[in-house]
Amino acid sequence: MTNEDKEERIVRSEDIPEEEREQRIAESIKAIDAIRDEDIDLSDMPEITDEQWSRAVRNPYFRPVKDQVTLRIDRDVLAWFRHTEEKYQTAINAALREHVERHRKAS
Repeated sequence: MTNEDKEERIVRSEDIPEEEREQRIAESIKAIDAIRDEDIDLSDMPEITDEQWSRAVRNPYFRPVKDQVTLRIDRDVLAWFRHTEEKYQTAINAALREHVERHRKAS
């Protein structure tokens, strides 16, 4: 087989029409979804120990999905965040997250 023959057989994803690509992806997902958990070979994946989990760190590049909402906040509270924080919306989100995490651990 010559190099020319090989080049002719290469199919790049951008050469496949978008609709066909989406259909192929959907079929792949459906096929994977049809596999039962007990049929997956995990023999080459050792169990993670508690000690390993204790050293785990959150992905520093992870960004949670955010929803835009309308929220009523007391005027003085909003004024305080706006006055003390350049990115006041981020600071409000951090305060809410801290509150949620504290209550998750308590329950």
